[in-house]
Amino acid sequence: MPNDFNRRIIEEFRAHGGRVGGPFEGGRLLLLTTTGARSGAPHTTPLGYLPDGGGRVLVIASAAGAPRHPAWFHNLVAHPRVTVEAGVFTYEAEALVLEGAERDHAFARAAEADPGWSAYQDWTERVLPVVALQEIPAGPPNIAASSAGAALKAVHDGFRRELALLRTEIAASGPGLGAQLRINCLTLCQGLHNHHTGEDAGMFPMLNRGHPELAPALERMRQEHEKLAVLLVELQQVISAQDADPARVLAEVERLTGEVERHLDYEEEQLIPILDGSAC
Repeated sequence: MPNDFNRRIIEEFRAHGGRVGGPFEGGRLLLLTTTGARSGAPHTTPLGYLPDGGGRVLVIASAAGAPRHPAWFHNLVAHPRVTVEAGVFTYEAEALVLEGAERDHAFARAAEADPGWSAYQDWTERVLPVVALQEIPAGPPNIAASSAGAALKAVHDGFRRELALLRTEIAASGPGLGAQLRINCLTLCQGLHNHHTGEDAGMFPMLNRGHPELAPALERMRQEHEKLAVLLVELQQVISAQDADPARVLAEVERLTGEVERHLDYEEEQLIPILDGSAC
């Protein structure tokens, strides 16, 4: 069983779609469920994570600089198949302990983004393990929501939170744009692209067949997706420049945020009543 502190974080996380207060407020948090190395029982732990692109995230077995690896790390070494709860999404993943140069580069990115990781490493003689959690594709996304409309709103709110977090990180980044911050931005761009592509190919045609009166609104949303795709490409180009200026990146992210929020508000206004109506 998790200790009282972790239990409160887990309950708050699940009750509020991944949003928590306290030391994790305003950060990236997931719940990792591992299988006990000796007991075989499931164990859930809240952990900070770093985006890594390509459908995987990184977690670090710091144990706040303690002399021994945390229990969850021993569990996933014994049983690499894990469950990840990331905001509204829950998915199965394969855990891979990074080794050598790959581990060192990943840890350096983390420490550059948050010096606290370096402090934890300084407090212990062990090398802090970095673990990649690679999502295992398994059909439609598993979203913690009570209805289709609530699921759409939850996904949208996840993008809103990530955009807000990126703006905060970029504003505090100093004169240069760190490697991890670039990955955070690019991961968001890919996530928005995938979300819009999925809507264009799946949800919008389905709604158009069942609700032809939505055709004008759906066409507007498709056009907005095209406009946002251009902004995403422009942001990626700015981020990818070797001498990327954080002030310019922040301006691009703020411009994207304004357009995304207007689009999400309109989509929710038009679609949630239909998605949650008896006719759908």
